[in-house]
Amino acid sequence: MGAPPASRPGPARVASRTVVVTGASSGVGLAVARALGAAGARVVLAVRDRGRGEAAAATVPGAREVRIVDLADLRSVRAFAAAWDGPLDVLVANAGVMATPLLRTADGFELQLATNHLGHFALVNLLLGRVADRVVVVSSPAHRFGRVDLDDLNWERRRYAPWGAYAQSKLANLLFAAELQRRLAAAGSPVRALAVHPGWVATNLHRSTASRLQDLVIGHASRLLGPSPESGARTTLHAIAEDLPGGAYVVPGGPLELWGPPRIGRPSARARDPQLARALWAASERLTGVRFGLPAPA
Repeated sequence: MGAPPASRPGPARVASRTVVVTGASSGVGLAVARALGAAGARVVLAVRDRGRGEAAAATVPGAREVRIVDLADLRSVRAFAAAWDGPLDVLVANAGVMATPLLRTADGFELQLATNHLGHFALVNLLLGRVADRVVVVSSPAHRFGRVDLDDLNWERRRYAPWGAYAQSKLANLLFAAELQRRLAAAGSPVRALAVHPGWVATNLHRSTASRLQDLVIGHASRLLGPSPESGARTTLHAIAEDLPGGAYVVPGGPLELWGPPRIGRPSARARDPQLARALWAASERLTGVRFGLPAPA
């Protein structure tokens, strides 16, 4: 079982554009980078490990570059943003971890919230003044099971639940994208924020879960049934290359949104809650010390 391979974005739509893809050393991120490179984009692979990043970049056609960013470390995020010195058309917030044991970052954040949401929140806002076209935030169907606990985002008082923390972070991705789009529109910016999910894809994301048995079961099922990363990349490529409205949520169009050609989907009611999105934004600003990346309209 599976799905057709990813279609390449039209060269005219991405040629010569600069696209940053976080988490591009493997999986869907690498598949996106390869497709963009083949279409003529300049691709910046934003990765945590230089060795893996360079090995991945060697498989990306055309103009590509490796830069280091650890989304679980705000110092690294700030350094990446401070070193950026050129054009930036599209920023793809793709990197993520899934259902990890309870781990805390150097900033004291729960690892999944830090990597999947807070690191990207900071990175996007620090670079937003340079983004010319759009921001694409990668979420997951797991957001439908998520609950954002604004009083305990980092699981300091609750009993930690690996899948609950993952679902919370994926819901946070959608709330972030929605609130970012509202703020961009209010600022009169032409930049668009979009969200996507790749569907069920055979990647190594499952290897980080809190259970070795769970890793083996999910990994075996993904290898047997999951489409390739190239197929999973189609929603992200669609969000990058097509003329879509800001705030769109691009999902696979097949059964249960597991695979299939991209289409516009509808996220959960919680993900569409503007009050929750504003509250999460405020909490994210407090935690990261990073504010909305554009000046207030005159």
